[in-house]
Amino acid sequence: MIIVLVGPPGAGKGTQARRIADKYGIPQLSTGDMFREKIASGDELGKKIKDIVESGNLVPSEITIQMIVERIKEPDCANGFLLDGFPRNVEQAEGLEKALSEAGKNLDAVVQLDVNDDELVERISGRFTCACCDEGYHDKFKKPAVEDTCDACGAEGQFKRRADDTPEKVKVRLDVYHDQTAPILAYYQSRNLLDQVDGMQDMDKVSEDISAVLDTIAAGDAPKRKNGSNPKI
Repeated sequence: MIIVLVGPPGAGKGTQARRIADKYGIPQLSTGDMFREKIASGDELGKKIKDIVESGNLVPSEITIQMIVERIKEPDCANGFLLDGFPRNVEQAEGLEKALSEAGKNLDAVVQLDVNDDELVERISGRFTCACCDEGYHDKFKKPAVEDTCDACGAEGQFKRRADDTPEKVKVRLDVYHDQTAPILAYYQSRNLLDQVDGMQDMDKVSEDISAVLDTIAAGDAPKRKNGSNPKI
């Protein structure tokens, strides 16, 4: 199966991507990871990407797609793959569709984690981690058993927060996500590829709902989709 996973910052996309990859035996392809690997390889494409990144510019869509095309030729992608963080706009979606078609492949599903922005702001802005072992916590949902002490490694006074996890900055990131994502969702829904899953549920229930969609596809059946109606964003 070839799958695209779509979701805003803090929706649990990373966790669900790993679970999907593990369950279906397909690699999780993150463009960020691929950029780093390509740069480290030192080949011509890697050098080109390095120059662009170091200049502070965004890597053009055509280069990103070229990198993905090279990556999916590797043996571990023979049975499919999961794209995490790509495409980000309709131009990239169209480029991906063309590249897959030329490779004799096709996209099977675009899974969107549907979330409530207000709840997501609370979820993200309350996050903090242990600087020593990276154990995650939350001001409301997962406090350490002993104040200022990590449950996992026992470190004291070593908690940290991401600088962009303030409510104000989270709202900006969500606005950017919605501006970019709305056209992509409509694009994929018009092609009867979009499946929306409630991302505000318990993590295991989200995984269960995603699996229900993907198991249907893996069995060769067509999932029931609301083709043509406006997707929730």
